[in-house]
Amino acid sequence: MAGTNAGQRPGRMKIGIVSAGKVGAVLGAALRGAGHTIVGAYTRSEASMERLENLLPGVPAAEIKDISVAADMILLAVPDDELGPLVDGMARLGLFRQGHLVVHVAGRYGTSVLAPAVQSGAIALALHPAMTFTGTSLDLKRLIDCPIAVTGNAMFLPIGEALAVEMEGRAVVVAEEDRGLYHAALCHGANHVVTLVTQAMRMLEAAGIEDPGGYLGPLVEASLDGALRSGEALLTGPVVRGDAGTVADHLQAIDALAVTGDYTDIPVTYRSLAWATARRAEQRRVLRSEQVEELEKLLDEGE
Repeated sequence: MAGTNAGQRPGRMKIGIVSAGKVGAVLGAALRGAGHTIVGAYTRSEASMERLENLLPGVPAAEIKDISVAADMILLAVPDDELGPLVDGMARLGLFRQGHLVVHVAGRYGTSVLAPAVQSGAIALALHPAMTFTGTSLDLKRLIDCPIAVTGNAMFLPIGEALAVEMEGRAVVVAEEDRGLYHAALCHGANHVVTLVTQAMRMLEAAGIEDPGGYLGPLVEASLDGALRSGEALLTGPVVRGDAGTVADHLQAIDALAVTGDYTDIPVTYRSLAWATARRAEQRRVLRSEQVEELEKLLDEGE
């Protein structure tokens, strides 16, 4: 890491942020809390400017070129699809230099996307907190003991691990070649569960339940807790019991719902997850093959 400046603890760096979105502003605040100096942040909207003022008061909004000149470390916190073009453009403009620490926070990528920076002499690291961000101070509490995936050259991994610890997270090394699968797992387990739960809430609302979130909450929370603690061992329900009659009733009800309004996404989700559940139950020898075949025949009929 960078050397010591007057009045700073050893290893403190001057950090620039591109850009002050929900993730960049929060991580910048966490790193400033660890004693680093945030020299500037690139802002692209009124919302990012407001986040900068709230989470990093006193930190100036700055252009990327100025941030690059002033910073020991550049934190790249832009959407995944923008990261590669951003790094390429910065490299063409000569904004990376020997010894620069360049860190991105995109879950999808390891450090290969930072190759143009490395060719300019920079040190590349990928850090990805396994957390959803609101862009508020609430996120700083969520970072405590949050797993943070660290990817990079083995020589530089200790720097990434130290940064994760400084943000009060828990560093977990993820290999470059595993980043795609790693990120897909997080999205499948977190983003898609939101789709699933809100589908169930829409169904309850259609059934006349006034507070579908409150009604569903205890059951979903218990199921999620059981899954995280015990995996598939606590899985229950009509599919796992081989109760084809109940599944048939479910399919009839949701197919009827789908034609009444904006519910066409629900039948395909139910069928897909029920099929996957039946297959897993068969693998675990909870269901016999003939029970699975009966269920799959039902699930295929409406497609």
